[in-house]
Amino acid sequence: MNKRAALFNFPIRVYWEDTDAGGIVFYANYLKFFERSRTEWLRSLGIEQQRLRDSTGGMFVVAETSVRYLRPARLDDELIVTADLIEIGRASMIILQQALLKSEQTETVLCEGTVRIGWVDAHTLQAQRIPAAILDSLRIKT
Repeated sequence: MNKRAALFNFPIRVYWEDTDAGGIVFYANYLKFFERSRTEWLRSLGIEQQRLRDSTGGMFVVAETSVRYLRPARLDDELIVTADLIEIGRASMIILQQALLKSEQTETVLCEGTVRIGWVDAHTLQAQRIPAAILDSLRIKT
């Protein structure tokens, strides 16, 4: 029986460049934070995207997102951005992601969403099956 990989946490601090004129994180920047967390999650599993593209001719692309904004993050806030694989298909996977405000007492959810990433041929951008070696890296065998 296969289990999915454990929840991945990636720390991010909010900088001026992440905020709007009011010092609040601009809504589209949460997608950038999610991208960084997904990339580092894959890297933690031994999946480096550029090397993967060079060796297989394929790559992951974002196919769909759904995001809910619950509370604002502000300049200098420390965030934890998560990546949690919730579904694996033949050509795509869905990752649940959250941006949490890190504090000493608790972590408050600021933003959450799902991102579907698909595997495509890097030249034609046609959908393909995710290579077996990648799928094996994404699963923890018990």
